[in-house]
Formats: sequence, C-alpha cells, structure tokens
Amino acid sequence: MDYLKQSKEELIGRIEELERLNKELLKEKNQEAKLEYAWTGNLGHWYWDIVTNTVTFNPLKVTTLGYEKSEIPEHVTYQFFVDKLHREDYPVTMEAMKNHLYGKSEVYEAEYRIQTKQGDYKWYYDRGSITQWDDNGKPLFLAGIVFDITEKKETQIELEKKNRMLTEMSATDGLTKLNNHRTLIEYLNTSIVEAQRTKNALSIAIYDIDDFKKVNDSKGHVFGDYVLAKVAEIIKSNIREIDLAGRYGGEEFMVVFPNTELENAKHISERIRQSIEGYVFNEAVKITVSGGVKQYEGESPMELIQLADDNLYKAKKNGKNQII
Repeated sequence: MDYLKQSKEELIGRIEELERLNKELLKEKNQEAKLEYAWTGNLGHWYWDIVTNTVTFNPLKVTTLGYEKSEIPEHVTYQFFVDKLHREDYPVTMEAMKNHLYGKSEVYEAEYRIQTKQGDYKWYYDRGSITQWDDNGKPLFLAGIVFDITEKKETQIELEKKNRMLTEMSATDGLTKLNNHRTLIEYLNTSIVEAQRTKNALSIAIYDIDDFKKVNDSKGHVFGDYVLAKVAEIIKSNIREIDLAGRYGGEEFMVVFPNTELENAKHISERIRQSIEGYVFNEAVKITVSGGVKQYEGESPMELIQLADDNLYKAKKNGKNQII
C-alpha cells in the first residue's frame, strides 16, 4: 500500500484501524489467550474491524480453499468470505452474526460450507465475539477462531446416512419391501390417536393370499417368495401416499387408511383384489386374495384388527377372492 498517495484523513483512518488491531493482539498476549489451539483442523484466528470492514486472518483460512497467498486481496472484507458461502448455509450464518452484533447472543457461532477455488465445498466451524465497542456501545471489533471440520462433517453425514438406512431396514420387511408388523402396529396406534383428536374417519384392511400353501407345495418356496413380493408391489401401487401398507405376517398384508370411510376403503380394496386377480404371474399361475375391511369405531387397535380379520375369515368361508 502506497501511504504517500493517501490523504490525511485516510492515513488517520488507517492508524486507528491498526491501533484497534494492535490493542486486540496486546490484550490476547497479556491474557495468554492467543487462540493457538492444537485442535485438529485449526486454521487460526481472525479479526474483523467493523469500522473499515477489514478482516485480518491466518492465510490458512484461504489457502486451504485452494487459493495462493498472492490471490488474496490486499484489503479483505467480510464479504470476501460471505460471497463464498453455500447458499443453504448463508441465511443461518448471517442470522448468527446478526444476533451477536445486536446483542441477542453472547457469541457468534456457526458451521457452514464455503466454496473452494475448484468449486467444491469445505466445512468450517467459526466462533467469535465482539471485543471492542465505541462510547455509545456500538460494536467496533470482533475476534474469533475458525476450524476446518470437513472430515468430521463428512464422517457425520455418512453416519447419519447409515443410521437412516438401518432405521429403514428395521421398519421394512426384507422380502416384500413393505413395512413390517411392528411398523404397522405403531402407525395404526398413531392413526387411532389422530382419528380421536380430529374426529376423522379411519379404516383398515387385511388381505390374505388364497391357497398360498398350495402355491408353495406345488411351485416351491422361491416361487412363493416371488408371489409375495409381487402381491406387495400391486398393493402398494393401488394406495395413496398417506396410506400405509405392510406385511402383517406370512401371506397376510394390512393397509391402514387414514381419513377414509368404510366404503372408500372397500372400493380401494376391491381394486387391489381385481388387480391381483388380473395379473399374469410366472408360469400362468392364478393368484387371488381375500380381504376384510373395518372402519374404526372406538375400538382398541387389537380389537379393530380382530374385527377386520373376522371379515377376512367370512370372505374365505364364502368362497374366497372377495372383500367383505
């Protein structure tokens, strides 16, 4: 910087800026708080002079983003980093800084992604606080420290992904890919509570593959598994997103129909029955299902299931391949 070409006012401003920075550094030295942490990912400390919008920082904060020191502007502003924030992290990070500047939080603290020179993103953990105020209590100077937490965040994201997969696996029947018995009961319990609260209708249906034992005995269990998976697929393709289908056990399936009266649940169940009857299974095997439908009328979950199962039994007794 050529100080000879600057005006008196500009030079005074520069001196005041350096005095604020030096004051901060001296205070840290006296307090033995240099922020020289040995923690993994430490990129050093930073200082933001609000008056001149000048950020002084350890070059590591920028060089780890793929930039050379020669590419760092002589005068780095707060916007130099803000402009590189991931768009999803921008509002949260700005809100964190705003809350601290306006006294709503004791410190500024944020985790955000910042774009590298190559266009990908690194995760940073940033923390700082106001250290100097003017006579009117207006913030003049902030000091903080920043860490590269990319490896930690990537590990965390991968762990969360695996946890989601495990949760899904624990709620899903491995063969049919529908919800398992436990998930069905939990959803039914929740749906009953909601129906009681809203006074909306709730219905359930239980389907059973007709003469499934004959299929296993004549075609083998591999073919039987194929039939179970295909029936599950047909059931799922005929229900709404808010409905929940699952394998109740063996060759039995259940569907919970929230906000659905008996006639509508029966109509959907009849469509499912017809779709299964009309599907051409391998080796031209004919598959049909029987079903029992029941609307919730204040029963306990197990009582509701039993009543739907009673209707299923009637459908079987009356000749199968029908919905009652």
